[in-house]
Amino acid sequence: MKGLGVIGPSLSPWASPVVLVQKQDGSIRFCVDYRKLNAITTPDAYPMPRMDTLLDHLGPAKVISTLNLSKGFWQMALDLDGIAKSAFTTPVGLYEFTVLPFGMRNSPASFQRLINNLLQECEQFAMAYIDNIAIFSQKFESHLIHLTAVLGKIKQAGLTVKAKKCQWALSEVVYLGHRVGGGHIASLWDMIEAIKDWLPPQTKKQVRAFLGLAGYYRRFVPGFGATAALLHELTKKGSPDPVTWKQECQWAFDTLKAALIKQLILKTLLHDKPFYVATDASDSDLGAVLLQEHQDTRHPVVYLSQKLILQERNLSSIEKKCLPIIWALNKLRLYLWGQQFTVLLDHAHCNGCRQCKIPTPSFNDGPGSFRSSTSMSNTSREARM
Repeated sequence: MKGLGVIGPSLSPWASPVVLVQKQDGSIRFCVDYRKLNAITTPDAYPMPRMDTLLDHLGPAKVISTLNLSKGFWQMALDLDGIAKSAFTTPVGLYEFTVLPFGMRNSPASFQRLINNLLQECEQFAMAYIDNIAIFSQKFESHLIHLTAVLGKIKQAGLTVKAKKCQWALSEVVYLGHRVGGGHIASLWDMIEAIKDWLPPQTKKQVRAFLGLAGYYRRFVPGFGATAALLHELTKKGSPDPVTWKQECQWAFDTLKAALIKQLILKTLLHDKPFYVATDASDSDLGAVLLQEHQDTRHPVVYLSQKLILQERNLSSIEKKCLPIIWALNKLRLYLWGQQFTVLLDHAHCNGCRQCKIPTPSFNDGPGSFRSSTSMSNTSREARM
């Protein structure tokens, strides 16, 4: 790093310890433990992009390229104050970064701002998650124009890409841990194999690691949230470590593994296709799925689930019939806002909704309101909104 000009000797009053982490291939990753510095750092509130939104944008594209910026954060220079605070101790003295280091609280937000500013005027065909840029088009000819525009901006900014990690003009690419393109979003076989080989966790750290990996594909799995909640209980403050692995924990673990080790594929969102929302509820859980019609068949776009809290379990029977609908529309508002959609209900829910007043404002979250022109018939059992 010293030879690259990434670090240099320091006289800073700040100092953070170095941590060396062994990678799976046996090599060593150099890290700096900035936790104490991060604890007193004013957070940068710049919004990070939602991965699901990025994938939904990419999915319908016919031609996609992805660019990976070489050494990501290291291409962004630090100011003098940041340089001083980045200092770290080594056996041979105190050093400091001259570029944006990994591990600092505001590093992701700062770099995301840089890339978003770089891609201004290219938002219709390019987007990025930190140092992973995707360019998407419907035709190869237009894709060449889009790709030239983005590469020109990267060159003008003095940034470089890592060629061997780039994917050029493909119908389907690997992006943010998913295979995406051609109207589909799918899981990766590498991730599936990792989940398949996972042994029952014994410590809180191992439980969190499993839930973190499994949660990457939660949108593919019906009832994921409710099932995973049984394992989340093991990680709560005050719970024993090593964990107490009960029969219901093994059931939740096996259920999630069984759902995740299959090739998972969802249709991507298309705004010119009809939207349908189906909900389900039990005494302990809520569930929903967003569907779209393709060739006269309704295909899932995203699954949702959540465990009921105590207050929700104590609602009246009529309120319980309305709760999954309100919850689902609130969770799916980013997909449904400004769209006409259909809520699929069974007969009991139709009768319950007739007796229950659903508030029009935004379901407790989000701008404006969902305006409902509800028409329910006992034959179709659908609520159009």
